[in-house]
Amino acid sequence: REQSYSFISGGSHLAVWPHELQAAAISVLCPLCDAEVVLPPGGVGQLPPRLRGAAVGRCQTCGAALCPFCRQAHRRQKKTASHAVTELESSKDCGQAGRPLFCPSHPSEELRLFCEQCDQPVCRDCVVDRHRQHPYDLASNVVHRHGDSLRVLLESTQQRVSTLEDALSQIDGMGSAVRVRAEAVAAEICLFASGYVKAIEEHRERLLKQLEDLKVQKENLLHLQKAQLQQLLLDMRTGMEFTERLLSSGSDLEILITKGVVASRLAKLNSVTYSTRPSVDDSIQFSPQERAGQCCGYEVFGAILNKVVDPAKCTLHGEDLCIARQNELTGFTLLCNDTTGEQMRRGGEAVRVTITHKDKKDCAVKPTVCDNGDGTYHVSYSPEEPGLYAVCVCVKGQHVQGSPFTLTVKSKFRKHQGVFHCCTFCSSGGQKAARCACGGTMPGGYQGCGHGHKGHPGCPHWSCCGQVTKSSECLGPPNDSSQRSLLRTVAL
Repeated sequence: REQSYSFISGGSHLAVWPHELQAAAISVLCPLCDAEVVLPPGGVGQLPPRLRGAAVGRCQTCGAALCPFCRQAHRRQKKTASHAVTELESSKDCGQAGRPLFCPSHPSEELRLFCEQCDQPVCRDCVVDRHRQHPYDLASNVVHRHGDSLRVLLESTQQRVSTLEDALSQIDGMGSAVRVRAEAVAAEICLFASGYVKAIEEHRERLLKQLEDLKVQKENLLHLQKAQLQQLLLDMRTGMEFTERLLSSGSDLEILITKGVVASRLAKLNSVTYSTRPSVDDSIQFSPQERAGQCCGYEVFGAILNKVVDPAKCTLHGEDLCIARQNELTGFTLLCNDTTGEQMRRGGEAVRVTITHKDKKDCAVKPTVCDNGDGTYHVSYSPEEPGLYAVCVCVKGQHVQGSPFTLTVKSKFRKHQGVFHCCTFCSSGGQKAARCACGGTMPGGYQGCGHGHKGHPGCPHWSCCGQVTKSSECLGPPNDSSQRSLLRTVAL
């Protein structure tokens, strides 16, 4: 009659019939390595001997053949605990090595051949039926080639095992270092707080709680990494042991039949990525100078630091840090450093920048602070009024290096409206009414400058403002009364 098969799924005992296996593909987990194995159409009976448990008992109530694992589960489940299970006579010899295997499609034919195209053992009837014209060979001729591929994977797995063992050793060492460092910092905290009264005692307990949380956080991360690596190591060792037993005691057909599952399992384990370095370090520090706010109405100091910004070590950088132009966008960069002067490499600090006109108290510039996320902050602004401004840059409420500083905002760049000449007499063609902003005059009623005469600067200059540099900015006429004559000089 039709033979049923017994499985353990989700803690429940199941009885499955062969026609149910054919209706839908069913997978079971290997009790040795947890690898998922798809049942063949013939059911558990067609599994390779190394992938199925040998039956050692039979349930008289439900008629299921039970392996040692299923027999134990059969007795443990409430629904089947009362079933009578008898021992099989052949249970003493559970080994399958050397026992011939027969073709599921041709039960009378033994599996002696191996189809290279289909990558599976076949019988003589198969090669003239479904595997016609497929390349095939005796199983004993091809087992060495397939066994060598498994040995290569096994060697690769063995190398990774030693690496994992070293990583676990480093994690254990780092865990000890974290605990030692935490104890040292706790001692510093206790020493610092011993000179204070009740407020400081409470502050000490708060610091110790923060330190404990930080230590637990680091240890949890190390524990998680250790657990992951231990599980990976366990999986690799289980796979290695199974593969070694298969290669040492398995028959040719068993190796050929199970090589796919074993190779897939080892390849999957070898492809897992992992870090051989501890995921955290032991950088825990205590800063007694750090302001810690109020505790019981008293200002207290001291804080746990991983890496904290020090405003006194922060610096300002920019080509024209103290000079700007009216209505022109300009700016500078703030570089935040820690207590050792090293760049913070992270953002999120409380940066405040104020730009206020020194003469016009109601005139202020609203700057924009951009957090670059790497410990630098770009400050940009566009002043609308010329004059002198006071610039304050604070981090965590404290001035940085060079703050406050004076900013000079110049007016818009003014182009020259006159001519760059040697003197008024030459540029105007000798007109007496033409004037120059340099203020020079000539005898004979000439109101402009001339070479060697009073007020002449002695070199070429601009008629509109008197500047002697040709590429300079125009400063404008010295007074409004001369504007008309200067414009006449410009026109000339």
